[in-house]
Amino acid sequence: MSIAEVIGWKFNNQSGMTTIDGVITEFPDGIPSQSDQDLWTTEYEAHLVSIKYSENRKAEYPEIVDQLDDIYHNGIEAWKATIKVTKDKYPKP
Repeated sequence: MSIAEVIGWKFNNQSGMTTIDGVITEFPDGIPSQSDQDLWTTEYEAHLVSIKYSENRKAEYPEIVDQLDDIYHNGIEAWKATIKVTKDKYPKP
């Protein structure tokens, strides 16, 4: 993970921020302190952990067309049972 990813996430990719080789070289109102950068990195890492379940679920869910077909042919309760397997495998933190 790079500080560029961190500040891009933290500040919604606003303009005026530049990094070179993992070092912030331009930043609005001056280069942030190392402690700020460390805090932002910790927050970003926590964010990645908090959304990992969602990425895992997305990778395992059937395509939406197949889900709709399942609902049509087998009913909503059968679809819920199918989806629950993945939800149980990757619970929200």
